[in-house]
Amino acid sequence: MKPVASKPSAGPSASVMPTYNRFDLVFERGEGSWLVTTKGERFLDFASGVAVNALGHAHPVLVAALTEQAGKLWHTSNLYRVAGQERLAERLCAATFAERVFFCNSGAEACEGAIKAARRTQFKRGKAHKNQIITFDGAFHGRTLATIAAGGNETYLEGFEPRMPGFHVLPFGDLAALEQAVDDSTAAIMIEPLQGEGGIRVASDAYLKAIRALADKHGALVVFDEVQSGVGRTGRLFAHESSGVTPDIMAIAKGIGGGFPVGAFLTTEEAGQAMGAGSHGSTFGGNPLAMAVGNAVLDVILAPGFLAEVQSKGLYLKQKFAQLKDEFPGVVVDLRGEGLLQGIRVVPPAGDIVKALIGQKLLAMSARDNVLRVAPPLTVSTAEIDDAVNRIAHAFRSLPKTAG
Repeated sequence: MKPVASKPSAGPSASVMPTYNRFDLVFERGEGSWLVTTKGERFLDFASGVAVNALGHAHPVLVAALTEQAGKLWHTSNLYRVAGQERLAERLCAATFAERVFFCNSGAEACEGAIKAARRTQFKRGKAHKNQIITFDGAFHGRTLATIAAGGNETYLEGFEPRMPGFHVLPFGDLAALEQAVDDSTAAIMIEPLQGEGGIRVASDAYLKAIRALADKHGALVVFDEVQSGVGRTGRLFAHESSGVTPDIMAIAKGIGGGFPVGAFLTTEEAGQAMGAGSHGSTFGGNPLAMAVGNAVLDVILAPGFLAEVQSKGLYLKQKFAQLKDEFPGVVVDLRGEGLLQGIRVVPPAGDIVKALIGQKLLAMSARDNVLRVAPPLTVSTAEIDDAVNRIAHAFRSLPKTAG
């Protein structure tokens, strides 16, 4: 038998499939908004595991919930009732438009399930011909064969032909194109109210209302993908709430698990009933460990004043970014986003800035349209926001030929 390393090697392991361009950083622990490497270096985390660690690292409420459940029961399967699953479903329905919830393990699974629910609903209506899904340029719905087709990103589709049929990708925000595309074959219109990977682009309230009206006119469903924008990220439980528009189906994940793999799709009664016994399933979805953590996340986020505080911190972050724009007019093009999911569109390659921020011990991400994307924990302090903005300013100054 080959020897197995007991600790991280000096370089990346050749045993791990090379599907990511990883930074050469290995973190061993975290607390709140901070991560610590195996070398003892402290990083301020404004990536949150791609908007996953909604309550930061090692939040005591989540640690207690997971630890307690781990000592009781891990897995039974969905052949039996799961008490935590029923409780979390009831709480999500009480707090949203939804009347039914299906639990899975990731955002991609949630989006895949949402697509299936939309088509199944039309089938149950006796309209099996309504099976086309309209989506939008810049969307990211996951990495399954169906969800990469839904997103339409050619980079993600390369080498995985033939493309899964049934998706029509339209320009984001183009109402005329949407009005022309919706017809009697349209099962659903699927959109992220706030695109994360797509460049922190916000769908206007007017556009979401137009989507709802067109869907109603043509007997189509509205599907919101709130995998990245949901669970308090914008200062509301879900980003679409500010528009007053109600979807028929919504995919969620990331923040609802606070770092533990949890996903779900939420539906109206009609769409939920369409997904009857045998129509869908998941071995691990809704397991007791995941449900304990999901319920603990809601305990914190739904506590009085928590979301109002996120809104306040989001406004503070936006103001600090506006100061950066004034100070670095040759670097910053515009500012985007809501709450604690914000972006800075920049002139230099956003990837270069992310690398420069590593040197400043700050973790951030890039997004489409050359955007520097930040998604700090919802528990971040204003002092930590100040710290992060100072580090971004230092990174801007370190770039060649910066202005300001």
